[in-house]
Amino acid sequence: MSTENLKEGDPLIAPSTTDHPLYDSVVEACKTVYDPEIPVNIFDLGLIYTIDISDENAVRIVMTLTAPGCPVAGEMPGWVADAVEPLPGIKQVDVEMTFQPQWGMDMMSEEARLELGFI
Repeated sequence: MSTENLKEGDPLIAPSTTDHPLYDSVVEACKTVYDPEIPVNIFDLGLIYTIDISDENAVRIVMTLTAPGCPVAGEMPGWVADAVEPLPGIKQVDVEMTFQPQWGMDMMSEEARLELGFI
């Protein structure tokens, strides 16, 4: 989602298509991808902002990184696409990187915080 078309009060993170039948399997596929510097999957880290699945089963994922200078910045979208594309029923996968809003530790799941010793 481009931020230039946002109006005041619009959410920076677009909602996911949680009611789509493929949503749960896309989430599970995202959970197989790990940030190489943190032993937690990218979904529980809160790096996946939006999973948008069209009626034609085209998947658009908007994600971020823990830091813009992350050494795998160029590779991670490909890892996510490679994890999701083979799922039965998926027509195509487009992974978009954003840094708006910036990732913060408050975006991690409770499980991730527990695993990393923050709780």
